Amino acid sequence: MTYLTIWHYLVIFIIILIFIAGIIVSLKQKRNVILPMIFSITLISFVMAILMMFVVDKYTKHIELYRLKHKRLLNLEKVIYSGVIKNTGKYTIGKVTFDLKLISRGKISSFESRSFFKSSGFFEMFSSVKKEKKGSNTLEKSFVVAKNLKPGQVKSFRVYFKYPSYFRNVSEHAKVYGH
Repeated sequence: MTYLTIWHYLVIFIIILIFIAGIIVSLKQKRNVILPMIFSITLISFVMAILMMFVVDKYTKHIELYRLKHKRLLNLEKVIYSGVIKNTGKYTIGKVTFDLKLISRGKISSFESRSFFKSSGFFEMFSSVKKEKKGSNTLEKSFVVAKNLKPGQVKSFRVYFKYPSYFRNVSEHAKVYGH
């Protein structure tokens, strides 16, 4: 399993020790307090474990994005993004994800301001998958571009997807992260 590093195992071990110590202390209390204390220590240990996994990930998984280029294929109405990723950390990264957000700013003139669409976003709160909406001025895509990237390893990638034909003056925001 490449997700966990030695630091993850150390954090898990420390949290398990805290959990066991909390259970032992709670069992020595009065009978009416034991169950709430066990529930509390379980909840605290669980939340600590989740938060610490994110913290350890932030400091152990370092990935860089180089030479990001894009090319539109007008006849297919697609766009191709290519680039190079490098694991600059000291640990293997299980999956490298490339996130891309395109924002159409529409026409610049004031007469063309009606072409700038705004989505309500109400139903997007209930969906974990970001979908392309007709008329939306933003497009978010996520791609897994590498698996089991060793320390210092470099890998090129190429992704393509359907490009909305009504996008004008597009700004792009790209990032990569490992998990």
